[in-house]
Amino acid sequence: MALLAWDNNRYSVGVKSIDGQHSVLFGLINDLHEAMIAGQAKILTGPLLHKLVDYTKTHFAAEEKIMAAAKYPGLPEHQLKHQALIKQVGDFTSRFEKGEIVLNLELMSFLRDWLTNHIQKVDHQYGPWLNEHGVH
Repeated sequence: MALLAWDNNRYSVGVKSIDGQHSVLFGLINDLHEAMIAGQAKILTGPLLHKLVDYTKTHFAAEEKIMAAAKYPGLPEHQLKHQALIKQVGDFTSRFEKGEIVLNLELMSFLRDWLTNHIQKVDHQYGPWLNEHGVH
């Protein structure tokens, strides 16, 4: 069973390319969750966490590029939030690699909450601006 299910009504920011990237992030977190449930967390977590961090960086760069092109006034603040989130996920990855933490429900809850809260509270703020400036 998936930890996260994409729901356009709850998560769509109104920009097709960004929604598609958010959906990929949901899939990566679901892959981590499935590995944990299947008892394969030790084998798969490292590569999956790295994939999540790498894709998150790629996604944030693409999102910021779109916001910059549309002259979104909240971009500097949004970039700071992105930097903080990348640091948090990177810290979890480092701690996992050092053996300080394992993939568990606490980590999965953090990842789920991080993604859903960021989309619903932060990303939803730029959707209307981008739509008004021709980005759909």
